[in-house]
Amino acid sequence: QVQLVESGGGSVQAGGSLRLSCAASDTRTLGIMGWFRQAPGKEREGVAAIDSVGRTSYAESVKGRFTISEDYAKNTLYLQMNSLKPEDTAMYYCAAAGWVSSNSKLLARAYYYWGQGTQVTVSS
Repeated sequence: QVQLVESGGGSVQAGGSLRLSCAASDTRTLGIMGWFRQAPGKEREGVAAIDSVGRTSYAESVKGRFTISEDYAKNTLYLQMNSLKPEDTAMYYCAAAGWVSSNSKLLARAYYYWGQGTQVTVSS
């Protein structure tokens, strides 16, 4: 069982930046990790993912603004969020799985380890 703990959320004005972190208890069995978000009344959506060889995937809405990265030595996943917009406001979740098909990397149903989430609020 892998445990994921997110941190780094908060409130920021539009145009600002935040860096989210996700500490994993063990990454040895993981093939992919990702960030998802869920706003009130909306479905959970994939934001970014990174696999064990460093290949990344991004939602169109965050390309060029968000960067996903992983520090394997620290078992920590990051999401650098720049040029934040009010529509980025959501609860952000870290997720992981052993393997996900290439066309499912941003699909929540493909992941089976989840963190508790960290809130990001962007004001205009």
